[in-house]
Amino acid sequence: MSATLDGAIHALMQRVSEQVILPRYQSLASGEVVAKGPGDVVTVADHEAEAILSEALAALDPGLAIVGEEATHADPAVQDALGRDCWIIDPLDGTRNFAAGKPPFGIILARASGGICTSGWVYDCLTGRFCAAHAGQGAWLDGERVAARPTGLATPVAAISLIYMDPAHREAVKAQVAPHYSLVDIPYCAAEQYPRLGLGVNDVSIFERTLAWDHAAGVLWLNEAGGKAARPDGSAYRADEWDRRGLIGAASPALWEELAVRMAALA
Repeated sequence: MSATLDGAIHALMQRVSEQVILPRYQSLASGEVVAKGPGDVVTVADHEAEAILSEALAALDPGLAIVGEEATHADPAVQDALGRDCWIIDPLDGTRNFAAGKPPFGIILARASGGICTSGWVYDCLTGRFCAAHAGQGAWLDGERVAARPTGLATPVAAISLIYMDPAHREAVKAQVAPHYSLVDIPYCAAEQYPRLGLGVNDVSIFERTLAWDHAAGVLWLNEAGGKAARPDGSAYRADEWDRRGLIGAASPALWEELAVRMAALA
């Protein structure tokens, strides 16, 4: 069943990418990009992609609620369905990059039950890279089973997102945690960050804002690959905890534990 579902989801993501997203890449008109919040924008491609994805997923399983990023922005009550059986849609992850005419950006879909992500899919629009995972069944990359691997470097590579941290916490992380790592830029795109953690590019990441459409699928994929993504206190990530902040992702449980200890020492 999962292979059949993966095929349907892959075809859907590819179709939306090719028909809606890529035709507008580096060709957005000024009126097609709108400020959504501080440092956050939305484009016509986000809205059109979400509409098509929502319709197609509803046809795949009419019994599931649909929680889309843009629908939730328009009506926050939509996210109440995250505690039930639902589809979760990020129609264009990395919109900031897409609107600026640069990579990376992608599509993220997840399926959750009772707040727990049971299936997740991450699609890179420019390369066609397709990540899939199902709870208890492993993680897959372009149809091949994948095992998370660290970079192997003496100083672990870290991508630390400081954007949504309060100022005091941000300075503490920069002063007490960052010096233990080789820092790289964050991609402003969860559809890129989670594969980097599983494929030997980055060793650890810290996320502050942990919205379900950004993280549910990636957390499942990384954990199923043998890496680790969890709340800093070790508790499991839940899609229905939309107000909770803080998440650590790592290419291995050992790397996760090392960073979690350092983060706990800041408290």
